[in-house]
Amino acid sequence: MVSLNDVLRARRVLDPHLPATPSWSYPLLDEVAGRRVVVKHENAQPTGAFKVRGALNLMAGLGAGEPVVTYSTGNHARAIAYAARAFGVPAHVVMPAGAAELKVRAVRALGATVTLHGNNMADAEAHAGTVGGRLVSPGDEPAVIAGVGTAYLELFERHPDLDTVVVPVGSGTGAAAACVVAAAVAPGCRVVGVQSSAAPAAHDSWRSGACVRRDNRTRVDGLATGRGFELPQKILRDLLADFVLVDDDAIDDARRVLSGSAHTQAEGAGAAALAAVLARPDLMGDRVAVILTGGNAAPAELSR
Repeated sequence: MVSLNDVLRARRVLDPHLPATPSWSYPLLDEVAGRRVVVKHENAQPTGAFKVRGALNLMAGLGAGEPVVTYSTGNHARAIAYAARAFGVPAHVVMPAGAAELKVRAVRALGATVTLHGNNMADAEAHAGTVGGRLVSPGDEPAVIAGVGTAYLELFERHPDLDTVVVPVGSGTGAAAACVVAAAVAPGCRVVGVQSSAAPAAHDSWRSGACVRRDNRTRVDGLATGRGFELPQKILRDLLADFVLVDDDAIDDARRVLSGSAHTQAEGAGAAALAAVLARPDLMGDRVAVILTGGNAAPAELSR
């Protein structure tokens, strides 16, 4: 499992690499949501998404020069490539054949080897296991969760009076990290997860109490996981207050709200937390934080 001490150690690792990201409110966004909404801007990271925190913390703990291999549709891939370059580690990333060209180019630009394989994440995962090297799971890595937890230390230090934190869920590392930190430093704050209804594997795993596989039909890359991951699910079962499903159209609507009311570009996963606030205000309280997990919108997202 992962403790607050693990997160505090991760912060010492990350301090030389990453400044704190901003978190603040926007009056027009508050008006739309009918409550105070704090936006945690993980889209301000050098890779455009929160996952770089976990990747850097994990890479710092590996042996010098040990090659790594992983699988991802985008942000996890970019994070591993970025961290591998920072620590001088060879990285190989397997992405589904249909991955957005811009995201593939971004990973290659960071020096990683990219293989396009299969139709979905399950195919990419299976192939990654045959490549050789230290296989990095997008979900089942304690060091990744601890690194991501540093975002929530920053959030609660700046906004200690929150009623609710809403976190998009793909593999579940972000929501698990939020739960660990909130339980330790803000026990009165509820953590709510959100996932696309077109890819509900993590939601259904949490509801059932066991990791399950589900069809993955979402167009939201950052939420496009077809199975639950054991380590995040263990934490979520103990500490997550609630879990919401929203459809892909609602996520696109939330992206438009963020663009117009908070002058912010979000990818689909980055807007999912706001989509949940707008869809389920009854769960949220008066002071809510939404984690804008990333801003790496592909051209198809921007056109919508």
